[in-house]
Amino acid sequence: MEIIQKLTEKISAGVQENVTLAPYTTYKLGGPARYFFIAKNNEEVKKAVTAAAELNLPIFILGGGSNILVSDNGFNGLVIKMENREVMIEKNKIKAEAGALLGQAVSLALKNSLTGLEWAAGIPGTVGGAVRGNAGAFGQSISDDIVSVNALKILNAQTEETAMTKDECQFAYRESIFKRDDNLIVLGVELELQAGDKEGIKRQMADCVQRRTCNYPKFPSAGCSFKNIFVTDEIREKIKQIDPSGEAKIKGGKIGAGWFIDQAGLKGYKIGGAKVSDEHANFVVKANEDARAEHALMLISYVKQQVRDKFGVQLQEEVQYVGF
Repeated sequence: MEIIQKLTEKISAGVQENVTLAPYTTYKLGGPARYFFIAKNNEEVKKAVTAAAELNLPIFILGGGSNILVSDNGFNGLVIKMENREVMIEKNKIKAEAGALLGQAVSLALKNSLTGLEWAAGIPGTVGGAVRGNAGAFGQSISDDIVSVNALKILNAQTEETAMTKDECQFAYRESIFKRDDNLIVLGVELELQAGDKEGIKRQMADCVQRRTCNYPKFPSAGCSFKNIFVTDEIREKIKQIDPSGEAKIKGGKIGAGWFIDQAGLKGYKIGGAKVSDEHANFVVKANEDARAEHALMLISYVKQQVRDKFGVQLQEEVQYVGF
């Protein structure tokens, strides 16, 4: 029996073959998923993950499609698109399923005069993706407000739903256990926020959106290509040597990777249809319709090499590679 038939039997008739992934990503790049399934609730997620495990099929969990670069060859396995989108509020706690848009949680917080998620206003993507990558901005991150994460654990072709404490999630800057362990999948999260002034929250959210969009590239991208850099004494010395005024760019003990990329003279640099954004050097964008994922991958690699060779600074990707 063909794998598609087995998947259909184990999951549902909703399993599709050879679905192009580019439209499901903010980059608008990438080839097809060999198998593709849209999961509308946690039970469907569990069914799909269990079926893939039983058939020894690789899986990729797709949220809002930001922060990823899908290979031109696509993904040779089962892509599970998370559309489990239930969001509820209980006093000052928000419980959100992984497929809920981060914007849904932000809107609910504002509606109920809860402070803590202002930084997330205007950020694309899902709650699950934000938890997995410990998304953040302006010195804050989603882990600041997390009480627990509802996760799916894969073990020997079996799945088990489990509640994980914040400490068990091992959050760090743009990191979590979910990025390091493919056998753990985020199903949902519980956030604890604080009561605040609604008008003040609205102003802060508007300010975050304005700050985010004023330099945001007009071309499709995955978001920031590289993590910002922790400023050690060594990095501080490098900044002084490159341009002493760069010290003013240090915020919260970090400096934007885009500053080094800009200082390397790489704004506007192109490989094929991929380009270092003119608006913000930490974005590698899809500059035209001839762009391929391979071009973006090559340009990201070139930027890393140039910054390392010129300044001795090693950039780390924030973007996740899928199918390479």
